[in-house]
Amino acid sequence: MNLLIFSVILWCGVWAMNRQIANSPDRDDRAARIFVPVVLGGATLFLWEGLVTGLGVSPVILPAPSDIAATFAASTATLWEDFVQTVLKGALTGYVIGCTAAFVIAVLIDRSSFLTRGLLPIGNFVAALPIVGIAPILVSWFGFDWQSKAAVVVVMVFFPVLVNTVQGLRETDAMQRDLMRTYAAGYLQTLIKLRLPAAMPFVFNGLKIASTLALIGAIVAEYFGSPTRGMGFRISTGVGSLSIDLVWAEIAVAAIVGTLLYGGVSWIEKAVTFWHPSQRR
Repeated sequence: MNLLIFSVILWCGVWAMNRQIANSPDRDDRAARIFVPVVLGGATLFLWEGLVTGLGVSPVILPAPSDIAATFAASTATLWEDFVQTVLKGALTGYVIGCTAAFVIAVLIDRSSFLTRGLLPIGNFVAALPIVGIAPILVSWFGFDWQSKAAVVVVMVFFPVLVNTVQGLRETDAMQRDLMRTYAAGYLQTLIKLRLPAAMPFVFNGLKIASTLALIGAIVAEYFGSPTRGMGFRISTGVGSLSIDLVWAEIAVAAIVGTLLYGGVSWIEKAVTFWHPSQRR
C-alpha cells in the first residue's frame, strides 16, 4: 500500500512539473518535446506498478510492468520471430506495395478526368470494407503465410495515400500553373517541378496514416489464419492460454514499432518538405 500511495503522489508531482514546463514561456521546445513525454511515461508505468501491486490485481487481469519486462526479456527469441513474420514480411511489404501503387494511380487519376470519376468512387467503396470481412477472403486467396497479411495491408493503406495524393496534386493555384505555361513547361515538367513538391505535405500525411494502419492490418489479419508465429497469432493464443504477460509484451513491441515507423516517416517528411510553413519553427 505504501508503494501505491507513493506512486500516486509521484505521478501527480510529475504531472504538475510537466504542465509547468509545457506552459513556461522560456522553455526549449525541442527538449520539452522529448523530456515531457519520457518523464510522464515513466511516471505512468510507476503508477501502473503501484496500482497493480497495492491493490493486489491478479496477473491474469492486468500484469505489472515489471512482470511484462521480465517476460519480454525471457521471450526475445519468440518476439523477434513474431516481429519478422508480422512487421518485416507482412506489414512493411504491404505498406511499400500499397503506398507505391496508390501514388502511381493518383498521378494517373489526376491526369485523366475519366479515371477521376471512375476510380475514386471505387476507392471509397474499398475503404469502407471492414477488415474483418476482407481478411478471411484474402487469407483463402493467398494462403496462411505472410503474403495474405501483406495483401490485407495493401488494401488498408491504399485509399488514404490515394486520396491525400490526389488532393495534394490539386493544391497549386491557377496563377502558378499559368506561370509554368509562360515558361513553356509541359505536363511532365509542371508535375515534377511544381505539382509534386506542392503535394508532398499531403502525400506524407497519407503515408503517416498508412504507417499505423499497416501494423494494425497485419496483426488483425493473423487472427483469421497464420502459421504458428506472428504477433497476431501470439496475442490470440496468449489470451486463450491466459499468458497475459506475453500478450502485453507483444503489445509493447507493436507500440514501439508503430512509433518508430511513424517517426521515421515524419523525419523523412521534415527533410523533404523543409520549405513548408508547417516545418518552420
